[in-house]
Order: sequence, then structure tokens, then C-alpha cells
Amino acid sequence: MRLWDSTPGDNGTARPAPGPMNDPDRYPVPAGTHRVDEEIRRSRFITTIGRASTIDDAADFVRRVREEHARATHNCWAYVVGPPGATGHVGMSDDGEPRGTAGRPMLNALLHSGIGDIVAVVTRYYGGTKLGTGGLVRAYGGGVQQALASMPRAERVEWASLHVVIDYARLSVVQQLFTEHEVQIVSQEFGSEIRFDLRLPASGRDRFRAAVLDATRGQAEIRN
Repeated sequence: MRLWDSTPGDNGTARPAPGPMNDPDRYPVPAGTHRVDEEIRRSRFITTIGRASTIDDAADFVRRVREEHARATHNCWAYVVGPPGATGHVGMSDDGEPRGTAGRPMLNALLHSGIGDIVAVVTRYYGGTKLGTGGLVRAYGGGVQQALASMPRAERVEWASLHVVIDYARLSVVQQLFTEHEVQIVSQEFGSEIRFDLRLPASGRDRFRAAVLDATRGQAEIRN
């Protein structure tokens, strides 16, 4: 099994494709492994979705599902590693289904889901009735959409660290900024000055820095 580090074409060759980009430091991700089960014209389709922060994570997830369903007719898969809609690290496989009927609709569903760092495997146990090209596209893409609709979500946050030194006269006004900017206190030291080691979402670091300097009239010391 090979996972492509780019947007794959239907024949398995890599090619670039455009896609929307959200905040690369903060975005929704799957909260854990989630599964839905559906029967379509006597075939059983099991969609399993999970989080994949790296391409290796996606490969491991696909491998585990394939081992769990080793007797299945097909284990088709797709993944998006990175922010929602990003196409720099994506992959898909039809796993023996007619070209473009499984991996592509699954990947399209993931790219338009608003979820990042996500991998999906749709397992099919063939029931003896052919679905046709359109039926397969609807089954595989629809299975992913159904799983996404009920999937618990978490948030991926890229954290940044800051060291802030202020005088006692500015303590109250700076503390008020902590909640507003989702700042967490890692450590604090009260001496001749007040020293904070803080962490906060990286996407808000510059805004917080500017707010502290404004609140202290430029008297705060701020270091990464």
C-alpha cells in the first residue's frame, strides 16, 4: 500500500490540485475514531474515520482497518493531512473498485468537510448486486459524508510560548488580557518585577503581544 504525498490522480500518479486554506495553526480535527455502517443493495459499507496528523499516521490507520476487515471485498481510503481543504498532503485509493468510483469521491468529501488531519476508510463486503459507476460514487462518497455528519470533533491548536515581564502597577490590566487571548500561565515569579512564562494559540501571538504593549504603554518586556 502506498500513500501519496500530494494530490493523486485517478491512476495513482501525483499531480497538484488547488484547494482552500484555513488557519494553518488552528482548525477542527476528528476527536477520535468514528464509524458508521450502511447496507446498500445487499452490500455492506462500513466507513471508519480517524485523525491523521502525518502521512505515516494515515498509513497506519488504513493498515489497521484493512487488518480488521481482511476478508472484505474492498478497503478504499482517502486522507487529508493539514488544514481543512489543503491539498499539499492528500491521498486516495480505489482498492480494486472501478477507477474514480471510490477514492476520488471520498477525498472530495474530506476536502469539503471543513475538517483537517483526517483519514477515512470505506470497507465494502460485496452482496452480489452490482451498483454501477454512479451507485459506487454515491455509496463511497455518501458513506464519508454520513460519518462526517455524526463525527465528534476536537480542535488542533498550534501553541506558542512567550516570556513576559511587567511591573506590579500593570498586573491587573495584563491579567485581564489572558482570558481574552486564551493565554495559559505555565509559571509565574513575583520578585522586584513579575515574570510570566505563558503559552497561547500561535495564531494570536502577535495580537496578544500588541495588546500587552498597548496596556503597559510599551513598558512590558516580551520574549519568545
